[in-house]
Amino acid sequence: MLTVRNLKVEIAGVEVLRDVGFSLAAGKATVMVGRNGAGKTTTLRAIMGLLPWKAGSVRIDGTELGPLPGHARAGLGIGYAPEDRRLIADFTVEENILVPALVRRMSAAERTRRLDEVYSLLPQLAVMRARPGGGVSGGQGKIVALGRALMLADKVLLLDEPFQGLAPALALEYARTLAHLHSNKRDIAILVTESSPKLLNSIADATLHIERGEIESLASPGDVGGLQHA
Repeated sequence: MLTVRNLKVEIAGVEVLRDVGFSLAAGKATVMVGRNGAGKTTTLRAIMGLLPWKAGSVRIDGTELGPLPGHARAGLGIGYAPEDRRLIADFTVEENILVPALVRRMSAAERTRRLDEVYSLLPQLAVMRARPGGGVSGGQGKIVALGRALMLADKVLLLDEPFQGLAPALALEYARTLAHLHSNKRDIAILVTESSPKLLNSIADATLHIERGEIESLASPGDVGGLQHA
């Protein structure tokens, strides 16, 4: 599905990712755990083309992502929800969810089909579809960002620190939402970065530990369907 090999990234001359490698399999949820500054967010941004690589390779179903701009990578079926949500305040919730579909120039019929699927998976979004993006709470904004990512996530879903800044009750709600998603979208690979993964124990098929820009260990409860160090 998605394979990362020997990924190295520098930011302002500082090596942030030293040698990151792993692979994700369809239908499996992986949690990348590490302290702040360990390289979690940088890994996701590099996969999405938001940061240049010094070396390494990222492939999805054999297609090398290195030469492709970010929008082309998303077009290969990768959905991405950044840590800071990045909602457009003056757009409604539904308009925010539809933005990537419009950028990808989906047909009206395909946009409707995908939006209906998002609302089926995340019914709380249908309730607030007409609300302005600037009027949702932090927790609700995280769900909107998740719905937006699902508009493109045919193969891979990347979620960056989804619980950061959430109150305990909202964090539990988001964890239940992810569990529901994982149970009902068995055709996609999910990668979630987290500093404290306790809320994800029930859905994690494998856990990657990243420290100082390197994957130090991988723990997998049972068969993880091909997820391994790469």
